[in-house]
Amino acid sequence: MNRIKTLTLACAAAAVAVSAMNAQARDFRLGLITPAQHLWSTEAEAFAQTLNERSGGEHSVSVFPAQQLGNEAQMVQQLQTGAIDMAFLTIAEISNRIPDFGALYAPYLVDDVNHAARLLRSDAAGELLELMPEEVGLIGVGYGMVGMRQVLSRSPIERAEDLRGQRLRITPFEPIRDFYTTTGAAPAPMPLLEVYDALANGQVDAIDMDFDSILILKFYEQAENLLISNHMMFPMVGVVSGRVWRELSEEDRELIDTAMAEHLENVLIGFEEMDAAQEEEIRALDINIVEADAEFFSDAIAEWENIWAPKAPMLETLRAEADRLREE
Repeated sequence: MNRIKTLTLACAAAAVAVSAMNAQARDFRLGLITPAQHLWSTEAEAFAQTLNERSGGEHSVSVFPAQQLGNEAQMVQQLQTGAIDMAFLTIAEISNRIPDFGALYAPYLVDDVNHAARLLRSDAAGELLELMPEEVGLIGVGYGMVGMRQVLSRSPIERAEDLRGQRLRITPFEPIRDFYTTTGAAPAPMPLLEVYDALANGQVDAIDMDFDSILILKFYEQAENLLISNHMMFPMVGVVSGRVWRELSEEDRELIDTAMAEHLENVLIGFEEMDAAQEEEIRALDINIVEADAEFFSDAIAEWENIWAPKAPMLETLRAEADRLREE
């Protein structure tokens, strides 16, 4: 009788253990705005595979590219409620909610993608991630990026004054809006996947874009003038919903943090490696190219600094770190 009772209790304990394991198993949802072929999206899929393998198949991640879960403002709201578990977000939407993140978009803060990646790996940039749980209810795991910003236009831009009155597509966030407003352009927020048609039908005159997206989405077919200015970097942040994070065990937190950080680093490395080849490919196209530096935008930069230095105190810290890295 005792043997039967012991066996019964053992079976019950095993059932509870299995039940607990199943209760902890999760199918996470990760959203992005980039198309499926973009490096952010492919690394998100690779992260999903890594997490599944390292959790022994316990956890999975369903990746939703191309705004399938909404635009970034909508995704942030869903992350805050726990309706979405994770996302790879442009810093744009975060800077709308935490102004210090706007400092990362300071014109000519960095020289190129390599300089940008080094700054994003720094402790100074890491300090910004620490603001996220309290300010927006998200856990910032680390940074990715795309290439430096350029201006692709339907008509030539040979001096800053040529931007005046131009309807120019931007990602919807304040630092970049303020930059183009100071040039006299008319910034026009627009989802990435609507840009090609907007150029084709004249809805916009120019776009703020990186080499990668210009090539992948073939924007050069509708706008044959490129201002290679490298005027801003464009970071991305990998995040986890704070509500979801609180439900996870320490082991699962470490698992997710480590795996996601690895694939965000792959994004940084990927753009560092691709940039030179993409610029070469762009220069080989049958388009008109003009080059610009900080002097080209000197008046706009001064006005931008007047707006953002008081709003984003971290600008001074990031600029000091960027200068230090520049001297190494």
